[in-house]
Amino acid sequence: MKGRELILRSLQNQTVPRPAWIPFVGVHGAKLIGISAEEYLQSTDALVAGLLRARELYRPDALPVAFDLQMEAEVLGCRLQWGRECPPSVAHHPMEDGLSLPDLPVFDTSLGRYPIVLDSLKRLRREFAEEIALYGLVCGPFTLALHLAGNRLFLQMFDHPDYVSALIAFCASVGRKAAMAYLENGADVVAVVDPMTSQISPEHFEGFVLPALNQIFTYIREKKGLSSLFVCGDAGRNLEIMCRSLSDNISIDENIPLEKVRDYTRFHGKSFGGNLKLTSALLLGDEDDCRLDAIRCIDIGGNCGFILAPGCDLPFHTPESNLRAIAEMVHDPYRREIAKRTIIAKSQARGAEVPLPNYAALPFVTIDVVTLDSASCAPCQYMMEAVHHAVARADEPVRVHEHRITTREGLAMMSRLKVVSIPSICMDGEVVFSSLIPDQKTLESAIMERSRAKGV
Repeated sequence: MKGRELILRSLQNQTVPRPAWIPFVGVHGAKLIGISAEEYLQSTDALVAGLLRARELYRPDALPVAFDLQMEAEVLGCRLQWGRECPPSVAHHPMEDGLSLPDLPVFDTSLGRYPIVLDSLKRLRREFAEEIALYGLVCGPFTLALHLAGNRLFLQMFDHPDYVSALIAFCASVGRKAAMAYLENGADVVAVVDPMTSQISPEHFEGFVLPALNQIFTYIREKKGLSSLFVCGDAGRNLEIMCRSLSDNISIDENIPLEKVRDYTRFHGKSFGGNLKLTSALLLGDEDDCRLDAIRCIDIGGNCGFILAPGCDLPFHTPESNLRAIAEMVHDPYRREIAKRTIIAKSQARGAEVPLPNYAALPFVTIDVVTLDSASCAPCQYMMEAVHHAVARADEPVRVHEHRITTREGLAMMSRLKVVSIPSICMDGEVVFSSLIPDQKTLESAIMERSRAKGV
């Protein structure tokens, strides 16, 4: 069975001969052809070359044409900040300047970088034919709303719910237009990627986000496409509501136990995917770490309605050997069985001894923010922004440190601080906000309370 058919059957919750496999090659494709992420995401030739190389190395069943959740925001007037080894981040939120919805530019997929990505999609569709399925990725309505309005959106969910509902509904209309463009140009699957929904309550998810998501998924079904709801971070609190969406598939990262996702999705008749450890195994581990992690996921997911994948786009410097090791586990059941019996799991943060300071003795409040990487992860970016804004407003003696778990030191700090979900805010060594961005008043109050308790 060819990879494209394997993916499509898996998405429809059918049993297939072997695990389906999609490495989410985003800016990692730039690394494969020796250029920067900024060059890669602005060139049709580069996108095609990177994904052709990924096909050769990783033997995937599907690939995303591009993994960039800022494309819609860019067309709508957000200014982007580019990096050499990560996708761009949103550096300016136009609705913070007082703009209203009618003031925003008209969204059109003939603008921005869409022509580059859609041309790449058409070329890859011809090249891959029936061999490999292609995903088109759409920025989810809640994440896009945050790109437009900034962190104040969290507080407005309480103070101005009608405004927030209107903004998210507008973002859903943008998502439908983006989905249409992908389907019309050869995509097999449209994944709505809404990482910021891991930061809100079930009540807010159901009230604000679910109706908007279903507008997009209903449109995809009407156009005979398949869909996936892709959420990063600890979205476990919203998992049951996610499963009630009209998507065909739920994809998650390592923050949610795969067994839990399997059981929820099977109860609701959906397929599921993800859960490979993005940093501790894929980026910082070795081939045996990756083999064992793939075996773990395959044993839990099985061959019915499961797609093996990382929980987000691959970090730029992910070693090719690690991904080839996972492909080996997918395609060769004999080697998978041998690996299961003979490989001994290694420590994921070996050699990374990081001492913690004596927080009580310091004449200031220490805020440690444990992130994937605020330069490339939207929830991490918005959590860091929230912390810096709150520190400025609280006017207390505070030191802020970001610990990126894309480094061994960051992983070690995550372990020492007993952080279990990403991103999280710690104050003086204590986890205070775990995978949930607090509103500004709550965060400012927490900082001031901590400062008063220390007498500083």
